[in-house]
Amino acid sequence: MSPNENPRAPWPLIEDLNVFVTVVRKESFANAAAELGLSPSYVSKRIALLEKSLGMRLFHRSARAIHLTADGHKAMTGALSVLESMGDFVSGLAAWRETLEGNIQMSCSFGFGSTYMPDALSALAERYPALNIKLTLTDRVVDLIEEGVDVEIRVGDDIKDLYITRQLSANQRVLCASADYLTQHGTPQQIADLRHHKCLVIQERSSQFGVWPLTNGIETQQTHVSSQLSSNNGSVVLKWALKGHGIILRSQWEVQHYIARGELVQVLPEWYQAANIWAVYSNRTSGSAKLKVCIDFLLDYFQQFPPVEASGMAK
Repeated sequence: MSPNENPRAPWPLIEDLNVFVTVVRKESFANAAAELGLSPSYVSKRIALLEKSLGMRLFHRSARAIHLTADGHKAMTGALSVLESMGDFVSGLAAWRETLEGNIQMSCSFGFGSTYMPDALSALAERYPALNIKLTLTDRVVDLIEEGVDVEIRVGDDIKDLYITRQLSANQRVLCASADYLTQHGTPQQIADLRHHKCLVIQERSSQFGVWPLTNGIETQQTHVSSQLSSNNGSVVLKWALKGHGIILRSQWEVQHYIARGELVQVLPEWYQAANIWAVYSNRTSGSAKLKVCIDFLLDYFQQFPPVEASGMAK
C-alpha cells in the first residue's frame, strides 16, 4: 500500500446486517433481541459496530422509539440485497452438496396450518435436516416483505397481484349444515333461499362480512346472508354448525370427513367458492434457491397427500 492510500474500512459482518434488518422489522432493539435469541445489549453493540464500519448513523433514537435516518434507509436496501445474495450463495452450495441449509420463514392460517402443515413440514425437515423452518400461524393479512416472511401458504384465491403464486392443491368452499338443522328449518333449494336461513359467518382477512361470493361454474352471485353467530375463527364456526346452529361455507379439506360421516350435509352442491391452496411469495425471495426447493417439495407432497379428496364432493 502506498503512503497516499487510505486503509479500507472493514467490511460489515453478515451477522450485523441481519441484526440491523431485524431491528428495523421489529421496530425495537429489545424485540429484535428476543427474536434472534440475543441480549438487547449485544444487539446494541452490533448496531454500533455496523455504524462504525459503514461510517454513518443508522437510527434516530428516543426514549420511546427508534427511526431510520436517511442513511439508514439507504443501508436497509443494501442490507436486504446482501442478505438475499448470501442466502442464494449458501443455498447454491448446499444444493451442490445435495442438501439444503439456511432459514425459511413460513406463514399460514390457523385452520390449514394446524391440520396439514405439521406433517408436511415434518417431511420437509426430514428431507433437509440442515434447514431451519419457522412456521407462524395467523388469520390476519400478512405483509410478506415488511414481516420478513419468505412464503405464505394461503387458502383462497384473493391474492394481491404484487405477489407471486404457485398452486399447491385444488380446493373449494362448500355449503353445509347438520341434518338436525335441515330437519328443523328445511333445505335450501336455490341460492336465494340462503337469505331466509341462519348462516354462520366467519370474518376472514379483508373479506366483506356477510357476503358469500358463490359460483356454479357459469355465473357468480354475491349472496348476502344474515348471521346470529359469527366469529373470526373457522374452528369455532364449524363447531356451531355441528351443533345445528346454521349453514356454513367452509373448505372441502375441513368438512369432507364430517360429510362422509353424516355429521354435516352438503346443500346446494352446484354452488361453491374457489379457495385453492397456494404458496405465495414476493419478488424479494423469488430468486432464492432454497425457497424454490421448499415450494417444489410442498407441491409434490400435496400431490401425494392431497388435502381434498374428490370422492363424494361437488365439483
